[in-house]
Amino acid sequence: MKTSKTTRWPVLLLIALTGSLAFAEEPVSKSFFGGVAIGGHDAVAYHFQDSDHHKATEGDSSYTIEWKGAKWRFASKADSEAFASEPERYAPAYNGFCANALSLGNGLVKTDGAHWQIFDNQLFLFYAKKGRNRWLGGNYRDFKADADKAWQEFLADQ
Repeated sequence: MKTSKTTRWPVLLLIALTGSLAFAEEPVSKSFFGGVAIGGHDAVAYHFQDSDHHKATEGDSSYTIEWKGAKWRFASKADSEAFASEPERYAPAYNGFCANALSLGNGLVKTDGAHWQIFDNQLFLFYAKKGRNRWLGGNYRDFKADADKAWQEFLADQ
């Protein structure tokens, strides 16, 4: 049976797209349009806030770093440079997906960076205040272990 060129191109396109997904980077919680990570908040600034302030700092598009296929914004040149030199130190756990949802087995839930907490010098983001409060009121180390396991399983299946 002979196939025409017009019937082969959709199949070739599908194969090409499927093959490229196999080599995709780790997912990042980012906007659908624009690909901005964690709601455009400054991932470095979280690490230097006192416990009374507890408000996410908006990043500025003038200070943008591309990392893991997303645009990470920062409030200052110094913060963008700090992130560029040590992204793993400042980036949120699970690339910004909701730590609580992962710990509950609910998969990858995007966050906007508004609900957050630092545990053991690591930034964790939450979809809602309720998830953050759960971690603050419970044994966050157990929740983290569950989230870590779910994250690794997701990455293994990717």
